[in-house]
Amino acid sequence: MKHMPIPPMSTGLAVLEAQLAQDLDLLELPAKPWVPGRSHDGVPVRDVVVIGAGMCGLAAVAKLVLTGVTNVVAYDAAPGGFEGPWVTFARMQTLRSPKSLHGPALGLPRLTFRAWFTAQWGAEAWESLDKIPKGQWMDYLIWYRNVLSLPVRNDVRMTGIAQAGDLIAIDVEGAETGRVLTRRLVLATGRSGLGGFAVPDFLTGIDRAYWAHSADDIDFAALRGKRIAVIGAGASSMDNAATALEAGAGSVDMLIRRKEMPRINKMTGIGSQGVVHGMYHLPDAWKWKFVDYTTSTQTPPPRSSTLRVSRHANARFFLDCGIVTVKEEAEGLLIETTQGPMRYDFVIAATGFSNDFSGRPEFEALIPHIRSWADGRYTTDMGLPRGSMLEAPDLGPGFEFQERVPGSCPMLAHIHCFNDAAMLTHGKVSGDIPAVSAGADRLVRGIAASLFAEDVETHFDSLLAYDTPELQGDEWTDSTPLLQKEIAL
Repeated sequence: MKHMPIPPMSTGLAVLEAQLAQDLDLLELPAKPWVPGRSHDGVPVRDVVVIGAGMCGLAAVAKLVLTGVTNVVAYDAAPGGFEGPWVTFARMQTLRSPKSLHGPALGLPRLTFRAWFTAQWGAEAWESLDKIPKGQWMDYLIWYRNVLSLPVRNDVRMTGIAQAGDLIAIDVEGAETGRVLTRRLVLATGRSGLGGFAVPDFLTGIDRAYWAHSADDIDFAALRGKRIAVIGAGASSMDNAATALEAGAGSVDMLIRRKEMPRINKMTGIGSQGVVHGMYHLPDAWKWKFVDYTTSTQTPPPRSSTLRVSRHANARFFLDCGIVTVKEEAEGLLIETTQGPMRYDFVIAATGFSNDFSGRPEFEALIPHIRSWADGRYTTDMGLPRGSMLEAPDLGPGFEFQERVPGSCPMLAHIHCFNDAAMLTHGKVSGDIPAVSAGADRLVRGIAASLFAEDVETHFDSLLAYDTPELQGDEWTDSTPLLQKEIAL
């Protein structure tokens, strides 16, 4: 089904929004604000700042506001409508998740994609829909943000983090520039997590004119007629290869190290509420075992994405094709592979992301202090010491970072890692569509509990000061004097 343009305000959508407003009213949502206001040297202090306004960031902010934590803001470096990957580096045609998943709806039926879709195009169109077009998912997220009036500031980038007494100071630049003070900080930074692109060693030092990461802003029109190599066998490799072919690339070769293409999506096959809620509570050895196995078996690219590549006569698949070296030549790149030398004009590395902080200067103050799974949580009896897992942060129950050396960086307990890097500790609840609502609920429960505990004296003072009577004193008659007379007689 092709992407359908959204009417400016259809009758059906207006009705849905009225119904959603009624649902929220019946549930007394948003809850009344309850966090005491704070200032520092006359400067207002935010209760929570969320970095990132993609799907996870929006779900986090929405859950905070609905819970009565309203002094919040989300910052996103992208312009409005371009948050997250959906209309930037996500080059698939449709989402890979089933259309029926609830996504960031937070348990509210009329906040689901299905409700939004059927309000505009009807139940019959919903039944005929196979997968959700990615642009339409972005349209839904824009509506989600607007219908809940979420406090999002676009074109604002965080450039630094520092301790400011018992507060966190973040430096921002762009549409808003300066220093912002907050009590809690949530890093909803998506698939890139805490690091950035995972770049193979063989591309180190190669001129960027000859290669790009699959998440880069690639000028595919400039690849017309050229010889392209795409490294990898995952969904992003297929999507980028297909985009290059559709843009007129002369040829596209898929260089795949594996001897066979992965075919079975293991975690999807065992998906359940048990996995969503139980993974965090498993012993470390079991967490490692699950993630290590799914990493080793890998997630297959969608059938539709693979066919989108293979239907082109100028596409080739090279399995069991490891890359040994890459060298620049006068007319492009010479790639030495386990199947011999190959020459290309351009390479696209669909090699994923890393949790290596060294590429993110805004995290400079945190890097030496964050405890990872390599810092004692992993033991050799768990399995192979896989690097991508060892560098994963060791998080607390509310996604909060923990210190490598106790007392070295107290603010870490107030910084929450609500992105893909949390997967080893918490399971897949902070990066993908299926369980993002459960993840947001877990995150906000942790933040709300810690804010309440931190302000417990203020809340107790409020308890002592509360003096609105429910009884006026005229609801009964005191019979004590009559009883005393009867006793005297």
